[in-house]
Amino acid sequence: MSDPRSWICLVCGWVYDEAKGSPEHGIPPHTPWEQVPMNWTCPECGARKEDFEMVQI
Repeated sequence: MSDPRSWICLVCGWVYDEAKGSPEHGIPPHTPWEQVPMNWTCPECGARKEDFEMVQI
């Protein structure tokens, strides 16, 4: 398994961390970005998955 990555919303700056997931929004911890559903949206601003970019933290 590769190291967990983080993805940032380019609209509002909310960060999705693969290690933490987003359990309160239906994404369990250790869920790779590729497995996050395409219809998932940013919990802060509603941006689409394609509005996120991988970041090094």
